Amino acid sequence: MQIYVDAAAFRDGNGSKERPFRHINDAARIAVPGDEVLVAPGVYREYVNPVNAGTPDARITYRSMQPLGAVITGAEEVKSWTPYEGNVWVCRIGNGLFGDYNPYTTYVYGDWYFAGRSKHTGAVYLNDKMLYEADSLEACVKGEVYECSWEPEASVYKWYAVQDGDETVIYANFQGKNPNEE
Repeated sequence: MQIYVDAAAFRDGNGSKERPFRHINDAARIAVPGDEVLVAPGVYREYVNPVNAGTPDARITYRSMQPLGAVITGAEEVKSWTPYEGNVWVCRIGNGLFGDYNPYTTYVYGDWYFAGRSKHTGAVYLNDKMLYEADSLEACVKGEVYECSWEPEASVYKWYAVQDGDETVIYANFQGKNPNEE
């Protein structure tokens, strides 16, 4: 069976070509071995958790209807940035957005992680480029080059996060760019 998904669909459908689902996870809940989930071009900001697994002889296939047209991302687009100081902007995000897992309070850890500084599992992006996490708000504001970086010139783009009650406050040095317009 073919199950259709389209982020631009008016409202959730039934997975048919005429009434596609809006979310890939809706298709993932009903897909069974042998099904093909056809995903229309678009950005899908969701967590996809398939209920069923395929088999060696009958896989469940997820395919973009246009090569490289469908993007699944866990990132949320934030357009509520306000100027803070110099090139730094700030935004406040209610912790409810993160559900049970706030990546801005959770640190990377493991027996494989040898970095001298703790880093959060969250990230900030601008124009598909990940910013560098600063160790302090002061370092974020300064936006200095980190010479040990793979891309030293890009290391001036920094972010820093703190908790304020039930909100995550993120500061980001966008080097003169307006994040609400990028």
